[in-house]
Amino acid sequence: MAPHTLRPMAARRKGQQYRPDTMAAVGLATMAALLLAPPVFGDTPPRDGLSAYLAARAADAQGQGGAALADYRAALDAAPANPAVAIRAYREALAGGDLALARRAAAVLTRAGVAPMDAALFPLADAARADDLAAATTATAALATDRLALLVPSLRGWLARGRGEDGAAAIVAGTDPAGRRLATETRVLLLLADGRLDDGLAAVRALGTGATATRVAAAELLIGADKSAEARRLLGSDAFSLAAARAGATARPDLAWGVSRLLLRVADDLDGEDTSATAVALARAALVADPGFQRARLLLADQLGRGDDPARASAELDAVPSQGPLGAIVAARRVELLARQDRVPAALALARTLADAPDARPLDRARYADLLFGDGRPADALPWYARVLKSDGARDNWAAWLRYGGALDEAGRWRDAEKALRRALALAPDEPSVLNYLGYTLVDRGEDVAAGTAMLERAHRLAPDDSAIADSLGWAYFRRGDLGRALSLVEGAAVELPADAEVNDHLGDLYWALGRRFEARYAWRAALLTAEPRDRVAINAKLAR
Repeated sequence: MAPHTLRPMAARRKGQQYRPDTMAAVGLATMAALLLAPPVFGDTPPRDGLSAYLAARAADAQGQGGAALADYRAALDAAPANPAVAIRAYREALAGGDLALARRAAAVLTRAGVAPMDAALFPLADAARADDLAAATTATAALATDRLALLVPSLRGWLARGRGEDGAAAIVAGTDPAGRRLATETRVLLLLADGRLDDGLAAVRALGTGATATRVAAAELLIGADKSAEARRLLGSDAFSLAAARAGATARPDLAWGVSRLLLRVADDLDGEDTSATAVALARAALVADPGFQRARLLLADQLGRGDDPARASAELDAVPSQGPLGAIVAARRVELLARQDRVPAALALARTLADAPDARPLDRARYADLLFGDGRPADALPWYARVLKSDGARDNWAAWLRYGGALDEAGRWRDAEKALRRALALAPDEPSVLNYLGYTLVDRGEDVAAGTAMLERAHRLAPDDSAIADSLGWAYFRRGDLGRALSLVEGAAVELPADAEVNDHLGDLYWALGRRFEARYAWRAALLTAEPRDRVAINAKLAR
């Protein structure tokens, strides 16, 4: 088996290097508070509208978003004061874009005193779109007592600008680190919005290489001010960010522009591998403030796609002009959406079209190679990875060499793979995924168990919470005969990765070596449930002992 980080279907770690919209983390640690769940009302169905409510729950569970939305609407009609119905109707309405239902459900929750924090975003977005400073001031004050209070200093800057004052000078950040960071970034945009380009550029450079969402917003203002060269220098070679900046460029940034960019800035921090109800609400509110904000629509599509709602995700992508600056990005997102739906042939066909285009980028070729690799066709992926490595900027990209080495290994070309993997290691000696792949393979092949184990120990020190690496290190200890140290690591990995075939296979081998035959067979049977066809023969042979 291939080590976890590059096993063909290991989507959890696979392909992240090439996502065109990956946003750099900015260290707003307290933003994690936004991930707290909304109020829980229990699962007892309301008495009124019971049939519609139950039908909505069933449709929701089956991924039938349109039917669920209609049934929640009917259930709320029948039980207009019931918060248990309202909270589900609110979330479904935000996902489906039914803002009238979302506002109605939010009003029910507000009257009951149990509204989720993000419900307060929509009065703010409505006021910003209408350029109603009084209403926006009231909406901002409503946020000051909730966990979204981190937005308030930045919002006050935009409100001051709307009154004709110096918005940058009006920002007074509190002691909250996340709020202070947002305020610092907002000050950059306010300086640029007021035409103070030299001060704004100096301030945005002081942010460092992070704060990608704010840098894109700054580039929007620079392009709108006929300073495209400065925008390109600011964003460098980030093609997605430059396209997004062109799509959102404006010469007249108003309150709606400022609010929408601020909300998306926070949503970006929540845009991880899993869907976030708060990120959906933030993106939807950003679109209420600025309906033409295409970057917000792309983030919303991503969130809906991760939430197993492909129809709605596709509908959001449809709303982004295919011939506009973000057209290529939309096509790439469609590939990802098709792959997420397991529509592999369609995903491969579209990805091949993008990779073959005259203006194809390394990202397009890498995406196609990743899909081929994930489809169990590493030999077919190799020429595409090789083309990526020939492009400018990729020769010294450790991730590109790691992917190429993994494909060579899976294609049965270990000696070539080892060279590529060692090149990746030379470029990134402290990268856990590189240490894991090369170290595991050296151990598993029995070529240099000592050196491989040392690499895995280093990877484990660098990423102590990575269960896949813990399993790899446990396997190395097993191969050295240190069963005690191996067992604690592999058992821990099995708890965290219960559906991982390789972890369960390793656990079975360990139990067998320890004489725990019943547990070994149980682990191997668990491995069979998710093992690749080529690995099942060996596992079945163990079970036949």
